[in-house]
Amino acid sequence: MEKIKVLVADAHPVFRDGLCRLLEDEDDLEIVGRAADGEEAIRLAKELLPDVAIIDVAMPGLNGIEAATRIKAVCPNIGILMMSAYNYESYMIASLRAGAAGYLLKNVSLRDLINAIRLVHAGEGVFDLKAASRILSRVAGEKWEERRGLEGLGRREVEVLKLAAKGISNKEIAAELVISERTVQTHLVNIFRKLRVNSRTGAVFTALKEGWLTVDDLPSKEDV
Repeated sequence: MEKIKVLVADAHPVFRDGLCRLLEDEDDLEIVGRAADGEEAIRLAKELLPDVAIIDVAMPGLNGIEAATRIKAVCPNIGILMMSAYNYESYMIASLRAGAAGYLLKNVSLRDLINAIRLVHAGEGVFDLKAASRILSRVAGEKWEERRGLEGLGRREVEVLKLAAKGISNKEIAAELVISERTVQTHLVNIFRKLRVNSRTGAVFTALKEGWLTVDDLPSKEDV
């Protein structure tokens, strides 16, 4: 029986190595490579040509979604299975756009993950049902005139929100944009009002859910 060649890309060595050991116990799976970041995932994908690449969304440097995009561009036959600790709709949508055939949360059972690998290898799509159903429900029931979004924010407000998503202070935002702290505060108040939230966290969370901010707009593991 020909084995399914699998590449695992995840920044956390305990998760990455533990997952590899578990998958290696399956008679039809073979771990051919392990990557700790997006750049390494791309390099190994080109060199090893796995059947399926399991890629973590949030990795330092080049994130998993961009890595998946670049892998599919040069190796379209590799099946991409994205994994994440978060069920943000924006992550799933971005994964679909990157060409991923699957998106699962990291709390998935081992049996379901193994089945997902086999399905992706067979050309099937596998996605977290809760996140997928929320996307479908929102799209089906959405009224454009009621939709909130960055369309309603000014250019400077968008810049402030993206910097706020990085977790930096108002003083640092002011220095970055060469404006006063008072102006930063005014922009944040306006953002909160337009997004109908009352905190930075609420604004960033709303923007992530709706796809107005992406994983690139959040602090990387190296920044935390």
